[in-house]
Amino acid sequence: MNWRKIRIITWKDILEVRQNKSVVISMVMVPLIIMFVLPVVMLVIANTTGSAEALNDPDLQMMFERIPPSIALMLGEMNEVQLSIAMLLGFLFAPMFLIMPLMLSSSIAAESFAGERERKTLEALLYTSATDTELFIGKALAAFVPAVLVSLVSFLIYTIVINVGGYPLFGYLWFPLPTWYPLVFWVMPAFAALGVGATVLISAKVQTFMGAYQASGSLVILVLGLMVGQASGLIYLSVWVGVVLGFIIWLAAGVLFFLAIQQFNRKALLYQSAH
Repeated sequence: MNWRKIRIITWKDILEVRQNKSVVISMVMVPLIIMFVLPVVMLVIANTTGSAEALNDPDLQMMFERIPPSIALMLGEMNEVQLSIAMLLGFLFAPMFLIMPLMLSSSIAAESFAGERERKTLEALLYTSATDTELFIGKALAAFVPAVLVSLVSFLIYTIVINVGGYPLFGYLWFPLPTWYPLVFWVMPAFAALGVGATVLISAKVQTFMGAYQASGSLVILVLGLMVGQASGLIYLSVWVGVVLGFIIWLAAGVLFFLAIQQFNRKALLYQSAH
């Protein structure tokens, strides 16, 4: 396997993705809204009112009632306002962080596979000396790497916003909680890989970028399920839950990648591009 060829293919795809305004906008707006705007609004409300009543929510109340001892110990001796902020931004918001790698990797992969075929620019690449595996890995990395990097930067911004905005309420830097480390460094890359694998498989069946992106977007249901599970108190993204969840997602992504590599064939792609 020639990694120089893979790097060239990856860099070429990343440069081409920058020309797709819809992908670039999603890479900016999704993290901005989830990791900056929403937490800033909630922190402003909490700082302005100085009360937990403004953040009082049935989902929070259910989480309070069903919080496991390990999570309660982690939160320590927080008052009502601090506990509301910690539960909302530290736990209930945690699955929303996973939306970013999933959506970003899916949109870039759709642009890299279906989008290039739609623009009729795939033929020249398929005639290169790179093998099918090298082509696939190069194009998959072009979607995986930016999604992970943007998510990591977004997590850094989220950490700064929460600690700066929450300092008047807490009096100390309380975030990130231990539960976020497996979420960021283990589960998040797994969701990015899952998005790439699913989108590649879908791209082989549809002819347009939007078709592939919209179909792969259904994976967001997984993240919504985690949010509902936490809000209802059925599951908490504790450290061990994060480790197990990441293993399951990596396993699913591996299966999708195996199937995608088996289906990735330049002759078939050339035939699809010609029709």
